[in-house]
Amino acid sequence: MNHNHFVLSTFFILMLTGCATTPSQQHLSLDETLHAKSLSQQGQYKQAASLYQSLALSKPTHQDQFNLLASEAFIQSGDSQSALSHATSINSAALSADQRNRLNLLFAQIYLSNGEAELALNQLSIIQPYNLKTSSQIVFYQSLAFAYSLTGDQLSSAQARIQLSPLLQTQDQQYKNNQVILNTLSLLPVQTLILDQAAAPDVLGGWMALTRLLKVSRTKQSPAKFQTSLNEWQRAFYNHPANNHFLQNYLQGASNNFKLPAAIAIFLPESGRFAVAANIIKEGFLAAYQQPTTSFQPSIRFYDSSTNSPVSLYHQALSEGAELIIGPLSKENIQTLALTTDLTVPVLALNHIQNLVKNNLFQFGLSPIDETQQMANKASEENFEKALLLTPNTSKGQRIAEYLTESWLQSGNFVLESQSYNAKDNDYSKPITDLLNLDESKYRHQKLQRFLAKEIGFTERRRQDVDVIFLSANVKVARSIYPQLRFYRATRIPVIATPQVYSGTPSPSQDIDLDNITFCDIPWLFPEIYTGDLSKESLRDIWQPVPNKYLRLVALGLDAFNIIPHIESMPTTPFDGATGSLSINTENKITRQLNCAKFVNGIPELTDFTHITNNSTDENMLYSDPNNE
Repeated sequence: MNHNHFVLSTFFILMLTGCATTPSQQHLSLDETLHAKSLSQQGQYKQAASLYQSLALSKPTHQDQFNLLASEAFIQSGDSQSALSHATSINSAALSADQRNRLNLLFAQIYLSNGEAELALNQLSIIQPYNLKTSSQIVFYQSLAFAYSLTGDQLSSAQARIQLSPLLQTQDQQYKNNQVILNTLSLLPVQTLILDQAAAPDVLGGWMALTRLLKVSRTKQSPAKFQTSLNEWQRAFYNHPANNHFLQNYLQGASNNFKLPAAIAIFLPESGRFAVAANIIKEGFLAAYQQPTTSFQPSIRFYDSSTNSPVSLYHQALSEGAELIIGPLSKENIQTLALTTDLTVPVLALNHIQNLVKNNLFQFGLSPIDETQQMANKASEENFEKALLLTPNTSKGQRIAEYLTESWLQSGNFVLESQSYNAKDNDYSKPITDLLNLDESKYRHQKLQRFLAKEIGFTERRRQDVDVIFLSANVKVARSIYPQLRFYRATRIPVIATPQVYSGTPSPSQDIDLDNITFCDIPWLFPEIYTGDLSKESLRDIWQPVPNKYLRLVALGLDAFNIIPHIESMPTTPFDGATGSLSINTENKITRQLNCAKFVNGIPELTDFTHITNNSTDENMLYSDPNNE
């Protein structure tokens, strides 16, 4: 039974059974209940929760039912703490079986909002989803999919999404859900997709086969061969949910129907651990917005996301006329907003979250996935096949290693060895010698010396089967680690590094030790590429006080404003931005194509580039009718 219908039925029963409540009280309670329901339907969840709270106090015999409604309204508003406070006060014995299911689902949502995926899965395991109404079943399978995704169980997450699909009411919702299924399965290694795939007509097996086809065949086969492989898949899985308009639209790329906004709300924290980064992004955004030559001048308003939940800010911004939201910045806030709110106006989130796709949600950030993909592409262009990986022994370093490995293997290449180092050390000899198999060389020498029973000359010999070394290191560490690589006879092995190897400002005397390292970085850092009023040189007053690790965020702020008029066309026409050549993929994530350079005499020299002048906006493009060809 729908929870709002339950409340109404309760009052009808009270009237029929002749309890002590007076008619005027009954009518007042009914009006309040209807009003609370109306507030929820309008997205005013906090106001609805407050009204349900009042009803709980005034109707002690139905206090638990009203507290349940209040908790559900609070979780929809993004206020998980208030939801938890009310949920824990509920006596589950006073609830019906349907209400207990909803209470368990509520606790699962609260756990997920706090990132406690294991607790959420435990809570979901005691729910009988077939006893829930359709709307609650949708929440159940969405929560189940997200919880599995957080624990790394991508197959189970995809299976939950498959169960979710037939419950969704619109084709757009089903399309987005199918996108998430493909995106989830694409995180799995190709070998897993092969070995764990069930045969046709299994639906999950069909999705796995399609994912493998899109991951491998589309990039390694000619268009004709790819179409042949696709036809074979369609014959094998002819009744599969993807084997209809979804696949055709997915391959062509869906239009995002983005409209140019007249008013923009920007969600950035003014305090907390992201405040410094947020302020730098804000400086870049305002620099682009205040350019006198730009013809795009929407009204803007900043909101402090460190003091209010993103859901509350979203509804506040809507009520104040916002037609586009920029932010939030933290992944936690983006997840909360996406999971709990129907996005009626577009959101340009300033970060990337894997396996998160939602209608009207665009994701834009300095994603390391773009950087590692560029590194792999650069190495492939040089016809390298066998790579070594050297990354920090941190959680971020581990992710970089995973992204690099995934990108490199997708191109049909090999990772021979991967080692990690402690960035706090000054001596990196152990991970380097392990990486180059120098210990094995020493072992062979000692064994031969024992066999001959005499001293023999010895020169350490590194492995000879490697084409390239992928290095993840910041500029300070790289200045120490690269000379040690050369010391251990790796001078002839090309090194391709993450962009953090460059401080962002030429320092030839300090970077001479980085000579011959190749890296790929944002255009804004290269004066040969990005010129004009928003160039790095022109904005010197903004970036000079900024620490090196935050420098690229100025460019992110510039593009956060400058891409707005281009979002509608970016699926087919890349935008040359400060952070790269920008495109939108079918999941509404903005991907970046970077520019590559090599250190020569301590100065980065570009290997290839296109000149960009960005000091004004094309007025004709801004106000053209997208339907007028």
